[in-house]
Amino acid sequence: MQPILVTENLSKHFGGLAAVSQVSLEVMPRGVHAIIGPNGAGKSTMVNLLGGHLRPSQGRIRFNGRDITRLGAHRVARLGIGRSFQQTNVFAGFTCLENCWVAAQARQGSSLRFFRPARRLWRVRDRAEEALALCGLEHHAETVAGDMSHGEQRQLEIAMVMAAQPRFLLLDEPMAGMGQEESQRVVALLGRLAERFPLVLVEHDMDAVFSIAGELTVMVNGRVLASGPLERVRDDPAVQEAYLGDGVEAC
Repeated sequence: MQPILVTENLSKHFGGLAAVSQVSLEVMPRGVHAIIGPNGAGKSTMVNLLGGHLRPSQGRIRFNGRDITRLGAHRVARLGIGRSFQQTNVFAGFTCLENCWVAAQARQGSSLRFFRPARRLWRVRDRAEEALALCGLEHHAETVAGDMSHGEQRQLEIAMVMAAQPRFLLLDEPMAGMGQEESQRVVALLGRLAERFPLVLVEHDMDAVFSIAGELTVMVNGRVLASGPLERVRDDPAVQEAYLGDGVEAC
């Protein structure tokens, strides 16, 4: 099986700071590849590089065999790479359906003039409704996003990503700020998504990571400490000493 996404010696410098340094990864076309590490390890910078929100200082990124190193975020998204962000990124004054509608319509490349013109685009509506159903929010279609709990808003953000019909998912701390019950719902959702899409997950919740990830990359100071199958990396003595051990939640 060939990897769907490959990075080669990927680096990003901000002045004299190497936020990401010489990172080479392979992400397979199914399952969850989790990236963990302490704050400042370079995880979010890595996601921003993969999503086209930052351009590398050096190195390459290939998606489905295509060099996407210099493509901006819009063009990367058009290739089917969907991502979520650390901070909830929904339109608080819109309903759930309207949020997903905007995402689906943007993916189609049509104008964002709505709502009357957009309501003639029934295929867009279908995609929005399908995304809500996939993420367990079909009963909240007419709920205003700002009236929902934090966890539900995070689910909605994932639904917006799905409404854009991605082929590959980048999720940056989707469980940040959630309680246990909300986290469990999102873990179940990610498990369902991973059956259909390759998924790169940056997450501090180690219980969640260990329950759904098949591949694990551990970063420190912008570099990869270890990468490979979850069990092998988790049991690596260097990883245990540096990050896991009794302080799993600190990762």
